Amino acid sequence: MVYKNKKHIFFDLDHTLWDFDKNSEVAFEIIFKTYNFDFSVTDFLHHYVPKNQYYWSLYQVNKISQEELRFKRLNDVFEILNKPITKDLVHQISDDYIELLPNSNYLFDGAIDILEYLKHKYQLHIVTNGFHLVQDKKMKNSNIFHYFSTITNSEIAGVKKPNPTIFQYALNLAKAKKEDCIMIGDSLEADVEGALNFGIDAIFFNDKKIEINKNIPQINHLIELKKIL
Repeated sequence: MVYKNKKHIFFDLDHTLWDFDKNSEVAFEIIFKTYNFDFSVTDFLHHYVPKNQYYWSLYQVNKISQEELRFKRLNDVFEILNKPITKDLVHQISDDYIELLPNSNYLFDGAIDILEYLKHKYQLHIVTNGFHLVQDKKMKNSNIFHYFSTITNSEIAGVKKPNPTIFQYALNLAKAKKEDCIMIGDSLEADVEGALNFGIDAIFFNDKKIEINKNIPQINHLIELKKIL
């Protein structure tokens, strides 16, 4: 499918442009050295990645708070590894992680190239469920902040994707009409279905090449956007 007459492109940030998993690993490597844990970062991440995804899915639909998300995704892993630590230390590691995470600047392959390509044809925007200060810092440290005309995050909008209110907030901020817009993200539920249900087109960034049973436009690499935008 080739999209014509679009004026605005809305990107998700984490797992779409900004390589959350790589940057998360860097942050945990620093934390493990600081606290001298007697197990590997690899073993920790094996459990942390799915736990983080699970608790984010709950956070997106308001079933847990931001504080619960930050605590439980860590505490669960220490318990799974039979390395229980005090609640105070879990909270401290959580704070350390949030502080360290945006300092790394790994982007998905092709991110800068595609942003350079798209910036001449469209207004570019971010719609993210991430935390305001953290997301801005990620974008500035990875040198992509300047590509975007507007940045909508769930803290500012008061709701999270896939809630239609955050998409309406983003459109209002961009002074855009639904038919002029397209959303690109890695989450079928939050980014793609959220956008489609709201009434704007969407493209699924499926870098893990998971099989889906829905007729949804998708790309496996960001540079593929040149063929359709």
